[in-house]
Amino acid sequence: MRMTYTSDVWWKNAVVYCLDVETFKDGNGDGVGDFRGLTQQIDYLAGLGVTCLWLMPFFPTPNKDDGYDITDFYSIDPRLGTLGDFVEFMRTAHDRGLRVIADLVVNHTSDQHPWFKEARSSRDSPRRDWYVWSDKPEPDNPEQIVFPDKESSVWEYDEGSGQYYLHSFYRHQPDLNVGNPEVRDEITRILGFWMELGLSGFRVDAVPFLIENVNPRLANPHEFLADLRAFMTRRKGGSILLGEVNVPYKDLIAYFGDGLGDQITMCFDFIGMQNAWLSLARNDATPLANALRERPKPPKDCQWAMFLRNHDELTLDKLTEEEREEVFRAFGPKKEMQIFGRGLRRRLPTMLGGDLRRIKMAYSLMFSLPGTPVIFYGEEIGMGENLEEEGRMAVRIPMQWSEDGGFSQAPPVRDIPEGSFAPDRVNVADQKRDTGSLLRWFQLLIERYRECPELAWGEYTVLETGHPAVLAHRCDADGATVVVAHNLCDTAQDVELRLDGLERFQLTDLLVDGTLEVSDQGVVRLPMDPHGCRWLRASRPEIPPEDASVKSL
Repeated sequence: MRMTYTSDVWWKNAVVYCLDVETFKDGNGDGVGDFRGLTQQIDYLAGLGVTCLWLMPFFPTPNKDDGYDITDFYSIDPRLGTLGDFVEFMRTAHDRGLRVIADLVVNHTSDQHPWFKEARSSRDSPRRDWYVWSDKPEPDNPEQIVFPDKESSVWEYDEGSGQYYLHSFYRHQPDLNVGNPEVRDEITRILGFWMELGLSGFRVDAVPFLIENVNPRLANPHEFLADLRAFMTRRKGGSILLGEVNVPYKDLIAYFGDGLGDQITMCFDFIGMQNAWLSLARNDATPLANALRERPKPPKDCQWAMFLRNHDELTLDKLTEEEREEVFRAFGPKKEMQIFGRGLRRRLPTMLGGDLRRIKMAYSLMFSLPGTPVIFYGEEIGMGENLEEEGRMAVRIPMQWSEDGGFSQAPPVRDIPEGSFAPDRVNVADQKRDTGSLLRWFQLLIERYRECPELAWGEYTVLETGHPAVLAHRCDADGATVVVAHNLCDTAQDVELRLDGLERFQLTDLLVDGTLEVSDQGVVRLPMDPHGCRWLRASRPEIPPEDASVKSL
């Protein structure tokens, strides 16, 4: 593929790294991560190979919901630094070739936001209609309640004004009314402000809630997303919207903009993620293979975002109750490991019992699945969780830089886990010196992923392997092909793959030394180690493998 073309649509094969400034690195010794500390670690992130940083909320906040309850969309939380610190961070990130996106949390505000204070001051307030009010709330649907451990309704009575306000999440987070043109205009100002400071886009929080919970109902809720995308394209052509859209495939394609692709640029593949965990629990690739076969093709210049873990609970809400219980039994059998009855509050390495071979295979699988990989900070070194923290905060722990923690010289903002995943066992400094470490494996995977644009750009086909534990797929683009296989079980397997059109081609292993030959009948025999993974580039014998993906001009 032509590098000039892939760089124009950079998000198609980016490597996105999500981090929380508060828990990444403390730069002033007060125990709280900040932009000065983050800036000092830019070279680490660039050396890892990531191409885009996704920042969790860094705005002023009462911090009742880890920063997702915002009181000012145009500033920096004082604990994390100043706008000057932010600009220095952006300049340094751009100098190292890193793009930056940030959370766009405009479904709601904090109830301490000046907008809401003004709105609740009187029914005649100019900002009254910036939120969703009702004299008599609609009956609650239990499925609408996102946090059943904390809330029993999505409506809260406001004694001062005698009406109920809508809150799709916590009661201290009143929903904004995007049905109001003034609200929509303000949201575009927020986007424009941060884009002027260098952001390349936004991860949009809870997209379905953003466009559906409005009063009165928008005639076409998706027009708002199209308007946001159009505004961003006018301001900065290469900007993106990364959408948190956890709905079935048949409903999700509309969030891309159907065939036009003029709304959300990238959508997280929640269905693929949940079926990946079901496959890992069963040591059977069938659920994930079926999901990949059923997944619709996104519009041109849109993309799927692939992940196995993120900053929230590991939601399993799209699995059946029986399937969800299977995953619970395999990876979170204790009640304190589960949350909301639908998810797990653990990180991947602890769920896989610290088995490095299996952990490496799981991340190889994630990087090779068709789409753009998204990493949660600390995954690259195999950090665990702290179940002593409340709810989803269990996985949002301080980054472990050295054997004594290295996050701060003061007591950290959150406790660091003890035991086999404590900093003296899991940290950046040690893994930098260990060629067999998970950190070095991540660097290799990222390097190979970036060398294989077919994985992100190509047409993919799930291959028959003859063994339920082995998932194999091929990605074809511009006459170039990459074949990938993963063994989800703990016994060695030999599989045969039919590779039509690749008769007498050579397959070069990209993760270890070695080559395989495709027979005259287009069949290759592929030995797979227990929890093994193979990335193979197809090339004619006379063409060097490194040139096989380059389109002739």
